[in-house]
Amino acid sequence: MLYYRAAIMFLCALALEFGSAWSQDQPSRAKPPKVTGAWTGLWGPYNPAQSPTLAKEKCKALDCRVVQKDRVWQATFEGECGRPYKFIIKMEGRQVGDVVLFKGTTDLGEKDGGVFDWVGRATDKEFIGFYTSAHYTGVFQLTRPKYGDKKGPSRIQEGKNRN
Repeated sequence: MLYYRAAIMFLCALALEFGSAWSQDQPSRAKPPKVTGAWTGLWGPYNPAQSPTLAKEKCKALDCRVVQKDRVWQATFEGECGRPYKFIIKMEGRQVGDVVLFKGTTDLGEKDGGVFDWVGRATDKEFIGFYTSAHYTGVFQLTRPKYGDKKGPSRIQEGKNRN
């Protein structure tokens, strides 16, 4: 009888452990954040030897519009940095809890730094990320534009990258 109790307790513990591991592998059941739409903020260079915050004097304004098709988001970044630019970046995303984690790779052309890798995280209110290439590293921090803000995201139209 003692043997059967020990076996049943062992099987129950095994079932609890298996159930816990299985639930961690399941996709998030949290409500997906709304990451599509207009964003505005700053981007700038990143140097790990310096402060992790963006230095305002080195940053540039950045506007963005995000659309989603299945698990792929397309972000159109637009702004000016010596000349106007507009880049369309396709980023794969996955929901983890109440955020979407992004990653993507795109070739902006030789004139704009070549191939870049992007990683980021977005919630309903904040879209932050990091980019790197053979010659550049940087960060961007975006939030939703304030109601009635005339600059930025409202001027972004779908189209080709400007080179």
